[in-house]
Amino acid sequence: MASTKEIKRRIKSVKSTKKITKAMELVAASKMKRAISSTLASRLYAEYSWEVLTSIAKNLDNKDEDQTHPLFVQREVKNILLIFITSNRGLCGAYNSQVTKTVLSLLKNKNNNINLDIVTIGKKGDMMMRRIDRKIIASFTELPDDISLSDVIPISKMAIDEYSHGNYDKVLVAYTDFNSVLFQKPNIKQVLPVSKNDLRDLITNIEHVAHDDKKGSDKKIDYLFEGNQKKLIGSLAEKLTRMQIYQMLLESNASEQSSRMMAMKNASEAAGEMIDDLTLVFNKARQAGITREISEISAGMVSVN
Repeated sequence: MASTKEIKRRIKSVKSTKKITKAMELVAASKMKRAISSTLASRLYAEYSWEVLTSIAKNLDNKDEDQTHPLFVQREVKNILLIFITSNRGLCGAYNSQVTKTVLSLLKNKNNNINLDIVTIGKKGDMMMRRIDRKIIASFTELPDDISLSDVIPISKMAIDEYSHGNYDKVLVAYTDFNSVLFQKPNIKQVLPVSKNDLRDLITNIEHVAHDDKKGSDKKIDYLFEGNQKKLIGSLAEKLTRMQIYQMLLESNASEQSSRMMAMKNASEAAGEMIDDLTLVFNKARQAGITREISEISAGMVSVN
């Protein structure tokens, strides 16, 4: 059995660790509330705006390609751009590992004839992709926790420009959907080209990533446009595509803070249990020491008599 001095040192160390994890839990809880509030406030608008875009894409299906904005043009997929969203810091449970596993599954199952380049958002994803020697064309690691729509402009502009210029035939985003504090789901979604087929769950059809064969709804809405239709649709598509990427970042941020809060909460509880166990061991060791000293004193008194 370890000495009481060593046990006391271990108890002190675990108590210090518990203070740190408890402080991190409280900070993450505060950030989580703000992140969840921002996510839920914009989620409905993001969903409806995406429905509008996909509905417009249906109307453009049978129109002359020259009159269609580049963001709606479907091309044979040879090059894919993947925007990979992770966190800058660790200590957030399985948040990073889950979305990374989803991306690795995509890389493993994609067609070998398709080139896939990556834009990373967050240091953890950047480190992982460099570790497996994947081509990273850009990395964003300085985004604030309270992200705004203006912070997304460089990312969305790069994705839109790369697709419009024909450098890539499809743009995907790997992120984490926030469902609740206890459950977050990694996801891959197509943002470009704007299609009537919403690839919310691409992984279920991952082997057909280059060919979108899903059937859309037969319902069609006719829109009336005033002015230059192509220019208006293009401006709308760019703004709402930016909104989609912004919403995915909000979802990922809320998922990260929730996962970190739960991880730190579990760590604090585990530290408390460890302190209780070590205290029990310390008390037993101290009692054994006291008993041994009493026995030695009693033995000494008997020998004197």
